[in-house]
Amino acid sequence: MKRRDFFKGSAIVGAALSSPVLLRANSGLFKSDSERKVHSVLVADKTMVGTLPVLRAFAGDHTDFVSPFVFFDEFGPVKLDPKHKPLRVDAHPHAGIIPTTYFLSGSGHHRDSLNYDFQIGQGDFMMFSSGRGAIHMEETGTMLYDNGGIYHGFQIWLNMPAKYKFTAPSTEVYHPETMAKLETSTFSANIILGELFGAKSKIEMLSPAFYFHITMKPNCKLSIPTDETHNAFVYIINGNLEVAGQKEVKSNQVILYERGESDINLFSKEGSEVLVLGGKPLNEPVFAYGPFVMNSEEEIRRCFIDYRTGKMGNPDVVNSLPKN
Repeated sequence: MKRRDFFKGSAIVGAALSSPVLLRANSGLFKSDSERKVHSVLVADKTMVGTLPVLRAFAGDHTDFVSPFVFFDEFGPVKLDPKHKPLRVDAHPHAGIIPTTYFLSGSGHHRDSLNYDFQIGQGDFMMFSSGRGAIHMEETGTMLYDNGGIYHGFQIWLNMPAKYKFTAPSTEVYHPETMAKLETSTFSANIILGELFGAKSKIEMLSPAFYFHITMKPNCKLSIPTDETHNAFVYIINGNLEVAGQKEVKSNQVILYERGESDINLFSKEGSEVLVLGGKPLNEPVFAYGPFVMNSEEEIRRCFIDYRTGKMGNPDVVNSLPKN
């Protein structure tokens, strides 16, 4: 892939608005005085990134309700047979953001211009802090190539505060023991970022954010406390939920909440698996073009120049490895 080719047609688009069904009877949801109101519901759209099929929930839009996050993709689930040609996204740059990758199942292979080359798998969480710019490639990993299996997870970008936009890039991988876990009679939770009911992740962040992977058992009623000044949103991986206002939402939909109250109240009659995310809004200008997210058009131009002149690394070198 030539450096300049990456930018052709690279504008990013997000999900469509949805009108959730209103439950007129048999509501299982409780109410509280500090319940957050639903602003809107989005439906994730199918798209392709390289040879990877993804569901895109948002991409550079809805920042008033999702900041400090700025982009959300679910990759898979895809079933791969042994020796299947790896699903792959060739070497590409990022700057000004932290693409995070979380695996529900399967394995992935990451290689970047910072000389990192590793496999990641189920339960692992990677943060590719791009700062002033770096290049990486992503593909399905060795375990899937050797044994086959399900490839499924999330790539979600955290925006970097303005003062960190041009810091040196870095890559970190966190294994499940770094994260906190909760197990109760009605739900289980993996606290990837932030804190929930006293259980706190050990992963440090540049600005306050939370990222919870929650599995709700049938007839689970859950009230998740948040800072009322922070953004919050919920993505349904599978199952149906009832949320504030007696709204029913289902798989691959995103609930965006208004600020001003604390509690995210959820009810699942049949059981559901969800991601709950949010954090302190950055309240800074957002200028985005494809893989670059900055605070001004001038900074975006600087990213173009740095990439084209090789300051972020050489994509041909990052790509030059066996395809499995």
